[in-house]
Amino acid sequence: MACSGWRIIFALLIFLLQPMNDNPKRGFTASVLAVPTAKPDPHGALNMPVYQTAAYEFATAEAMEPAFTGRSADHAYSRITNPTVEHFETRVRAATGAFSVTAFNSGMAAIANLLMTVARAGDNIVASPHLFGNTYSLLASTLADFGVEVRWVDVTRPECVAAAMDDNSCALFLEVVTNPQLEVADLKALSAVCRQQGVPLVADTTVIPFSAFRAAEWGIDLEIVSSTKYLSGGATGLGGLLVDYGTFDWSRRPKLARAAEQYGVPPQAAFTAKLRREIHRNLGAYMTPQVAYQQSLGLETLEVRYARMSQTTLALARALEQLPQIEAVHYPGLPSHPFHAVARRQFGEAPGAMLTLELASQEACFAFLNRLKLIHRATNLFDNKSLAIHPWSTIYGPFPEAVRRDMDIRPTTIRLSIGLEDAGDLLSDIQQALS
Repeated sequence: MACSGWRIIFALLIFLLQPMNDNPKRGFTASVLAVPTAKPDPHGALNMPVYQTAAYEFATAEAMEPAFTGRSADHAYSRITNPTVEHFETRVRAATGAFSVTAFNSGMAAIANLLMTVARAGDNIVASPHLFGNTYSLLASTLADFGVEVRWVDVTRPECVAAAMDDNSCALFLEVVTNPQLEVADLKALSAVCRQQGVPLVADTTVIPFSAFRAAEWGIDLEIVSSTKYLSGGATGLGGLLVDYGTFDWSRRPKLARAAEQYGVPPQAAFTAKLRREIHRNLGAYMTPQVAYQQSLGLETLEVRYARMSQTTLALARALEQLPQIEAVHYPGLPSHPFHAVARRQFGEAPGAMLTLELASQEACFAFLNRLKLIHRATNLFDNKSLAIHPWSTIYGPFPEAVRRDMDIRPTTIRLSIGLEDAGDLLSDIQQALS
């Protein structure tokens, strides 16, 4: 079997040869399409073929041993590596300048694998309570059963974050733009706190794609991306990415310091070694080759789609502010938004393709949704099609009312994900639905 030099399976030799530095721009190019990639197919196919196989045949018994023990980078089983998925990981890695990228079958799978890699019983995770519903549930309920404490904190106040941390804090976890509260924290201020406390900064950056936001430049050590969203494009499949920038010294965390010794890797590589050699193999949530193929195609149009979607969202938010039927419009690109300044500094003029509306009541929200003709009543974000949902009664519906209010989820909120439709058509649909 041919052994790709870019293959992301962390055998000892690859760890030792991998260049390590703390420069977040290493290998980063401004355009996803400008990223050079190895020929994906020996027959010259421009798109990487779908290797729809579970297992791989070896020429000899002697060749199998190093593949299964991690001393070669040959594929052995598609739950661990697959050529199509690996090609997708390689393209994302080159585009972000990351140390490693691991693809999963959903964003939640990526978050679960990350937290299972960094946390152990007795540890605590400092986190914003303004999280996507299932992320909140994973932290508050699932991990609690394994002895991991969560310390909820206002991440817009770095002094509160610092006060919540101690020697057992294994991560600070937040979303760079919260869904659906649209809260934006000062990432560099939080990164400074994390560096001082010896805690990795972990961020879900799904709302702003990596084509427009260089996470490592803002001090993020581990990045989560739900590739179901912008990367997928037409919402053709579920996926998640876990991006390790190799910027954190894991010798400061006992669990991963032991992993560095076990796998014989530098401290900065300990997270990826633990993830790729144990956690991701044991949990079995690797991305499928068909999804990797589809999302590789999505990468090629990511920049142009995001530019259109985010600019349409900004234009629409400005127009909706003028409609008297709407109580409030929330979008960080608007000067009226409380986090406008920090959002503009970190993400640019049009920060993402999600906005929220406040109407008079839950009944008004339902009536609005029922009248929509162009915008679809559906969950998900950043599809090519525009989507609308009432978070209080759907995504957060299973939570007790007191918890929903603590998370700043309101029964009067409509969340809009803006797609590729014409801004005027979307405005007309919203106006007729409000009438």
